Amino acid sequence: MNFLSSIFQNIPVLKKFYIQEKKLCYSNRTDLECIDSLFQTVEETPEPISTHITGTIPKWIRGSLLRNGPGKFEFGDDSYNHWFDGMALMHKFTIENGCVTYTSKFLKSDSYKTNQNQNRIVVSEFGTVAMPDPCKSVFQRFLSTFETPKPTDNGNISFMKYENDYYVSTETNLMYKVDPETLETKEKVDWSKYIAVNGATAHPHYDPDGTAYNMGNSYGKQGTFYNIIKVPAQQNAEETLHGVRVVCSIPARNSLKPSYYHSFGMTENYIVFIEQPLTINVLKIITGNVTGTPISKCLNWDPSCEVIFHVAKKHSGELHPVTFHAQPFSCYHQINAFEDQGCIVLDICCQEDGDAVKIYNLQNLRKSGHALDEVYNTVPNSLPRRYVFPLNIDCDSPQDVDFNPLSYTTASVMRKADGKVWCTHENLYGSTLEDLGGLDFPAINYLKYNTKKYRYFYGCGLQHLAGTSLLKVDVGTKQVMVWQEDGFYPSEPVFVPCPDANEEDDGVILSVVVSPRQERNTFLLILDAKSFTEMGRAVIPVKLPYGFHGLFVPQKP
Repeated sequence: MNFLSSIFQNIPVLKKFYIQEKKLCYSNRTDLECIDSLFQTVEETPEPISTHITGTIPKWIRGSLLRNGPGKFEFGDDSYNHWFDGMALMHKFTIENGCVTYTSKFLKSDSYKTNQNQNRIVVSEFGTVAMPDPCKSVFQRFLSTFETPKPTDNGNISFMKYENDYYVSTETNLMYKVDPETLETKEKVDWSKYIAVNGATAHPHYDPDGTAYNMGNSYGKQGTFYNIIKVPAQQNAEETLHGVRVVCSIPARNSLKPSYYHSFGMTENYIVFIEQPLTINVLKIITGNVTGTPISKCLNWDPSCEVIFHVAKKHSGELHPVTFHAQPFSCYHQINAFEDQGCIVLDICCQEDGDAVKIYNLQNLRKSGHALDEVYNTVPNSLPRRYVFPLNIDCDSPQDVDFNPLSYTTASVMRKADGKVWCTHENLYGSTLEDLGGLDFPAINYLKYNTKKYRYFYGCGLQHLAGTSLLKVDVGTKQVMVWQEDGFYPSEPVFVPCPDANEEDDGVILSVVVSPRQERNTFLLILDAKSFTEMGRAVIPVKLPYGFHGLFVPQKP
């Protein structure tokens, strides 16, 4: 029971109003299309194939869209349980002179190769616990249940760049270097060999000079810490992660139940870490082999805990003396963050409930009819919010005074009687976005406007369990522009700026669009980011699964 419901539980009128308000965060859709084919195993396409172009692809777009996501969901008679379990399938769309070719290859991780060699699931994943080796004796299998679960190296979430190398990663301590030209799997890299962390996110941030920042947990005798990681821009091309170090360690409020996080915020001078009430039960993970409990069931949503925002100087690692608090929400992706008039402004996509990740198991995603409608309507809408953190607030600041000096946002910040600084958000959306199922997989003109005050962000509308539309949101007016086509499901938008851009939205949006219908084609969509109208598409003669994240790699001069 959360803070508001505990207040309203004995007041029938207010309780009814609260419940009605909560329902606004959920959809009530019916007759959803079955999309099970978007979550089925496909074959890789290791040699480049041509695509059929309709419309026009600007010739100034020269480079490759690299994308990542699950592409294989079974080995032999064993099947995975969760969407996040599937083996990483890397995709490359090469764009040059108005033409596009497509290539895909499975990441040849140790998990993939071991499973393939034994024709069964040997390595546990997010939602699936591997069974003991049937070739071992009963006693050996019994002993193996007491082994600490080993982290997977199935890097199926995203591509990222550190120094001059490209990597694919999940959220463990293991990632792989990948050749961005051939998609060949190269060196396996273990974060814990370089710094004292047990994992890292798949969403690093970058300074203009190429310096990368990330975050990862560490577990030890001193407790659990959230660590800010800095990887300097290239200094020594021969060394992996040369100069990497932990800049700051933030103690968890509960070492045995630290917060789960998928991303974080970064401004020009600060890192913002969101300690949310979606937590990881460390003891459950350690005993997972004994109990048969996958990691997905070790995540717990506790709405009795508030959200805590931690702010640290990213160059020195100094923590801000004040933490900022908010009513409970769950967050996977941040949109942007910047500094203005002594404040940090943080824009993020939020859900009212943190259990959504458990809903994305394959059994649910492959449902149809009323059963599918019921699953979708239990997923809270992901909606964009703005929070403001004044950096001049301190322990002696007066109570019940709004310290937000920014006239362009209604977000407020006040010190309350409990001594905490409480933040109230501004909604960065209107009724149109709610009708479109909310927004996630956000993107901005990252190259020019990351850590800066900005006007536009892009994302996927979610009128289904996969993206159903592409959206462009004006932060100031909250107006929304929409690309949508019946029976098609677009992926995360990637913004590519024009070489001679003068305005923030001078560029194109790239998105891979898939369909569960046999008569429909998969294609790479190119939208004019300014008018949000279609410029062209590159039709691919193979079916693709719905994926996660990626990036655009410009062609070298």
